[in-house]
Amino acid sequence: MDLDLHEMMPIPAGTVSLRDARTGTTRDVDLQAFQLSRSVLVPRGEDQPAASITWFDAIRFCNQLSEAHGAQKVYTIDGRRVTWTTTADGYRLPTEAEWEYACRAGTTGAQYGDLREIAWTGLDGVTSAQPVERREPNAFGLHDMLGNVWEWCWDYLDPARYGEYRVFRGGSFADPPWSVRASVRRGSAPDAVIEGTGLRVARQGIPQAYGRDAQGWSAVRDRERASIGGFMPVGWTPLHELRDEPASRATSLTGERSSR
Repeated sequence: MDLDLHEMMPIPAGTVSLRDARTGTTRDVDLQAFQLSRSVLVPRGEDQPAASITWFDAIRFCNQLSEAHGAQKVYTIDGRRVTWTTTADGYRLPTEAEWEYACRAGTTGAQYGDLREIAWTGLDGVTSAQPVERREPNAFGLHDMLGNVWEWCWDYLDPARYGEYRVFRGGSFADPPWSVRASVRRGSAPDAVIEGTGLRVARQGIPQAYGRDAQGWSAVRDRERASIGGFMPVGWTPLHELRDEPASRATSLTGERSSR
């Protein structure tokens, strides 16, 4: 599928607070400036978002886009193993921290405006994704950050509890208002085909990244979370492949195993 890239909007440096529901903790993340596409990507010649895209599809498309624009590819793909070269200047998925900071655009509430003005949600009674950029943008000039389609991010949902699941954010045209909030996290397997899930791309190499940490994401923290031991509640599926990854490798691993 060929996807059209809309204008890349500059997102200024800043700080965002992220809450970890499982541990009940909050951390502040300082972000360097980056770019984010003005809207989710659409198939060439169309105006409705590309939906039902897997996380792996999104990763591959980012590399294709980088190659087409003469930029350094961000991701190295080896089967189901994906590595992020954090200093590369090509196109990539936003981290969760980048996504939430860009969505909020300086606001602190659950949404950055009245949902009926800024987003397509279950309130509208539509049965499919709607044309992009028909609702009001946020203060950073970004459209549809909430509603219409969920958007894949780079991060794991929780490698202790949900194994290889990756995060998507923002809510969709079918979701009720309580699910269409800047802080809501959902996720699924990286090869899962889910209706109403698309992508928005980021760009900006992180010159001050330290190999395993960038823009709120940390390979070390992922590994620590996956290393949970002892008694666990029924249904928890720690990503043991990530836990067993040598500490010297800056790899984000999606293990070769079946998903819940």
